[in-house]
Amino acid sequence: MSSLTKDPVDSSVRPRISNYRWVICVLLFFATTINYMDRQILSLIKSTLDTELGWTNEQFGWVNSAFQASYGIGLLGFGWFVDRFGTKIGYAVSISAWSLAAMGHAFVGSVQGFFVARISLGLGEAGNFPSAIKSVAQWFPKKERAFATALFNSGSNVGAIAAPAMIPLIAVTWGWRSAFVIAGLAGFVWLVVWWILYDLPERRKEVSPAELAYIRSDPADAGTAERVSWLKLLRYRQTWSFVVGKFLTDPVWWFFLTWLPDYFKKTRNLNITKSWVHLVTIYAIITVLSIGGGWVTGYLTKRGWSVTRARKTGMFVFALCVLPIYFVTKTGDWTAVFLIGLAGAAHQAWSANLFTTVSDMFPKKAVASVVGIGGLAGSLCGMMFPILIGRMLDRFKDNVTTGYAILFSICAFAYLLAFTLNHLCAPRFEPVNLDETTTNPT
Repeated sequence: MSSLTKDPVDSSVRPRISNYRWVICVLLFFATTINYMDRQILSLIKSTLDTELGWTNEQFGWVNSAFQASYGIGLLGFGWFVDRFGTKIGYAVSISAWSLAAMGHAFVGSVQGFFVARISLGLGEAGNFPSAIKSVAQWFPKKERAFATALFNSGSNVGAIAAPAMIPLIAVTWGWRSAFVIAGLAGFVWLVVWWILYDLPERRKEVSPAELAYIRSDPADAGTAERVSWLKLLRYRQTWSFVVGKFLTDPVWWFFLTWLPDYFKKTRNLNITKSWVHLVTIYAIITVLSIGGGWVTGYLTKRGWSVTRARKTGMFVFALCVLPIYFVTKTGDWTAVFLIGLAGAAHQAWSANLFTTVSDMFPKKAVASVVGIGGLAGSLCGMMFPILIGRMLDRFKDNVTTGYAILFSICAFAYLLAFTLNHLCAPRFEPVNLDETTTNPT
């Protein structure tokens, strides 16, 4: 009888909470890895193309500037496109375009041809971050977003590790053109997996009601606007806080990705067959340390710190960690590796938190557009910086170490300036109500 009267429901059993959001984070990680492998191939085969094309450092700088210009335009376009058509379609269009463009590099053999190929690659790759940041905003509560962003953004580091470890071997074995073809094929493999596994949390049966409630645990987005114009977004100081942060610091990361192989060769007599160990070590350091930088601000918010206090504390510390790169040209090879690794890790931690401030302040329907605007600003400066680099290195070709010393000095102080201007534009990372045009306009 007792068995008949026993309550069949065990009240001690908690609702099952799934973790499908981390599957999405893994997808974003691999897309970013492929993205950065594709864009780094050119710098890794530069010495081969120096001989084959006979281009100057300034011409190489112009080719990279062309990539930056198209990347910036693409960021603005994809920001709108992703907010309009959603992350699933936006990411699919982006990776299809950049994979085709990557493969297209294999069919050119002139400086002009590389201009066209890099412009096409930049337009396609621009969809990665608007899509990824919006995906994080849709799939993670605010307290996990910086960590999730740091995790998927670490794909840029892994791509930078994998590229120097794999691309020279592929280029030597099958020719430099094969490296671009293989990279493009990898993008299409990812696309198939993305299309099968991704959708909004409400549409995935793998997401339990408890996980969905956790994802939606933040207060509802401020504002109800379905679409927000770029001009309207530019009226807010919060938008400009992101813009100035990207404008001043993105070029530093591009400098690392594009010119480090040349730096080790020209100043330390380490060609790519020797410097790949140094490059891999640099990006291994960046990967480990940068994830911690994304985790720490989320940890502080869970400990009761406000989002503003946690983010700004982290970003200020990361800005300070870049300063030692000022001394990099005066040190030995492995000390230089550590200083560059520390600066790169600080950049990636800074970048993860800077990206997260967008979803801290703006409703999800505007996140990709704001990311696109800021990305355009970063690309504009990133477009000008390679030209300056090329001209400076050509000018100091008889004393290239001095040229690189000046460039590393610029990088060292960029983040403190960016932090100061970011703080002036947004003293607090508070939600913006886009339905009220008088809220914190510029």
